[in-house]
Amino acid sequence: MKKSAKVGGTRKKVLSITGLFAVVIMFFLYMIPFILILLNSFKYKRDIIKNPFSLITKKGYTIENYITAFEKMNFLRAFGNSLFVTGLSTIAVIILSAMVAYYFTRAKNKFSSVFFTLMAASMIIPFQAIMIPLVSIYGAQLGLLNHRLTLVFLHTGFAMSMSVFIFQGFIKSNIPISLEEAAYLDGCSKLQTFFKVVFPLLKPTTSTLIILNVLAFWNDYLLPSLVLGKKNLLTLPLSTYTFYGTYSADYGVIMAALVLTVAPILILYLFLQKQIISGVVAGAVKS
Repeated sequence: MKKSAKVGGTRKKVLSITGLFAVVIMFFLYMIPFILILLNSFKYKRDIIKNPFSLITKKGYTIENYITAFEKMNFLRAFGNSLFVTGLSTIAVIILSAMVAYYFTRAKNKFSSVFFTLMAASMIIPFQAIMIPLVSIYGAQLGLLNHRLTLVFLHTGFAMSMSVFIFQGFIKSNIPISLEEAAYLDGCSKLQTFFKVVFPLLKPTTSTLIILNVLAFWNDYLLPSLVLGKKNLLTLPLSTYTFYGTYSADYGVIMAALVLTVAPILILYLFLQKQIISGVVAGAVKS
């Protein structure tokens, strides 16, 4: 019995070490593109073209790529545009989707059931299928292009379905209606009950949706490229395209611009990672 238990324990250790080794290998394979971008952002163009995988360069490393990228992409203005669009879109999505999800959960009628089903079904429709009539035809005819608020409106609309779906599941599973009934007895209106009782309890899911929507809005290139055409309105992802020429591109500056674009969102993720994990767990476990 002792020998059998020893063999079983050894097998578990071997499997555990093998699994850990496989996870580490997969992690490094996944991180290779990000490491290469960061590494090449400090190289000269000639060294990147000659050997982008090399750690040793003939001319050495430089921070000139970051200085050039910061100036040419007009980083501060592009950062302000991205911050305005992303921040306003995220706030609108979170508040509106939470209110809609609360109504769909508590109002048990055909209207709420039908519209929740339609919103859930709309998630399978790709944006590419409707982008031409939505932006090129209606946007141009109504004069809605080249306005940041138009982009905020479109971001909010496209993100509502997923956010409502996630909020609705959390409210239905984790928020007892008895809390709302107690608030009604204390004299709260439905709006006060939502913002003072229900919405604070949505914090884990709210944190998760904030980071998901911020990532989507901040990194989006396709929709802003269709709506925004003026240089003073470009967001960070759009401003990186200015380094691509017709016949050539300065890859070192492009890599530096990509790092500058991604850096703010990585910092945000580092600050919110605990809330993100707790939000995912809270949404997955039914109380």
